[in-house]
Amino acid sequence: MDGETQLEVTAHASLADIDPVDWDACACPEAADGPPTDPFTTHRFLSALEQSGSVGPGTGWQPHYLLVRAGGEVIAAAPLYAKGHSQGEYIFDHNWAHAFERAGGQYYPKLQVAVPFTPATGRRFLTRPGWEDAGRAGLVQGAVQVAENGGLSSVHVTFCTEEEAERGAQMGLLHRITQQFHWMNRGYADFDGFLASLASRKRKAIRRERRQAQAFGGEIVSLTGDDLRPEHWDAFWAFYQDTGARKWGQPYLTRAFFDIVQETMRDDVLLVLALRDGHPIAGALNFIGRDALFGRYWGCTEHHPCLHFELCYYQAIDAAIARGLSRVEAGAQGDHKLARGYLPVATHSLHWLADPGFSEAVANYLEGERDAMEDEIEVLTSYRPFRKPDVEEQE
Repeated sequence: MDGETQLEVTAHASLADIDPVDWDACACPEAADGPPTDPFTTHRFLSALEQSGSVGPGTGWQPHYLLVRAGGEVIAAAPLYAKGHSQGEYIFDHNWAHAFERAGGQYYPKLQVAVPFTPATGRRFLTRPGWEDAGRAGLVQGAVQVAENGGLSSVHVTFCTEEEAERGAQMGLLHRITQQFHWMNRGYADFDGFLASLASRKRKAIRRERRQAQAFGGEIVSLTGDDLRPEHWDAFWAFYQDTGARKWGQPYLTRAFFDIVQETMRDDVLLVLALRDGHPIAGALNFIGRDALFGRYWGCTEHHPCLHFELCYYQAIDAAIARGLSRVEAGAQGDHKLARGYLPVATHSLHWLADPGFSEAVANYLEGERDAMEDEIEVLTSYRPFRKPDVEEQE
C-alpha cells in the first residue's frame, strides 16, 4: 500500500450501484472461508433492508453508502444514512435534538453510520485488510463532507468497535459509552455446565424458569437454513407486528424483508419457535455470526410464564454452546438479563457536530456520562450471578 495514493470518496443512493464483491471485500473478507463475523454489514443484509422498503423513501433512513477507492480499487465502505428522526438507533440522542432546537438550531436531518434497527457491535468503517488507517480516515472525511455540503447538523457512528472508537476520538470525534448485556461462553460443555458456574440460588431460579416455560403445552424447535419455510415467516411476521406495535408504534421492518432473508440469508438465521399442536405461538429470531449469536426479535400470540426467557435467552445459550460461539448479544437494554447470566459490557459510538458551541457542550456532557456509565457497569457487574470462584476466574 502506498501512503501517497490518492483516495476518491463517493456516496451512493443504492446498494444496487455497488458490486457485492467490492462491498463484502471490505465488510467481511473473512467470509471466504466461513461465516462473516458480522452478518449485518454484509451486502446481502443491507440490500434486504433496502429492497424490502425497510429503509429508503418514507422511512426516515435515506441511504448514502460511502465508498473509498485507491487506484480505482474499492478499499473501504460504510453504511451511511440521512436520518429525519432518531428512531431505530438505540443510542439515544433525543435530548441533544431538543436542546439544539430550543437554541434555534435544526438537528434533523442528520447522518448516521449504522446498521438500521440493529444494536449489535461491529465495524462501521469497513476496510480491506491493509487499508485500515487510510480507509477509515477517508470514510470519516467523506461523511463529514457530505454533512457539510448538505448543511446537516451532525454525523453519528453507532455500535462501532472499541478500536474504532479510540481511533475516531484521536481524529477529533466525540466518544460516547453506553452499555448492554452479553452472555459469555467460558468453554461450557453444555447448559448444565453453565448452570454449574452460577450461585446456587440463581441456578435454581433458572431451572425453575425453564420448567415453567417448557410446560406451555407444546414443543420448542430451532430452525435454520433449508429447514426454514414460508409458513414459519408468516408466523413470525405476526409475532413481530405485535411486538413492534407495542414497542415502537409500528414495526420498522416490512414483510418483504423476511422473504428476502429467507432467499439470501437463511443460513445466517436461527429461528426459535414454540409450537402448540404444530402451530407457532411464539418465536425469537437470531442471526449467526462467526463467533457470536445475535438475538434480534421476539414475539408471541399466546402468553405463557417464562416463555420469553426460554426462547430469547436460554435457547440462545444452548445454541451458542452447541456451535462453539463465544458470546450471545441479546440486544439493547434489559437489566433482567443480568440474573440470567448476561453481563454488562460497554458499547461505543462516535459523534461529529457541526456547530462548535453545541459540540463543546456535548463533549462536556459525554465526559461526565462516560464516568457515570463506567460506574454503572461496575455496579451491575458486582451483582453477577456466578459463584465466587468463577467470578475470580473471570476477573
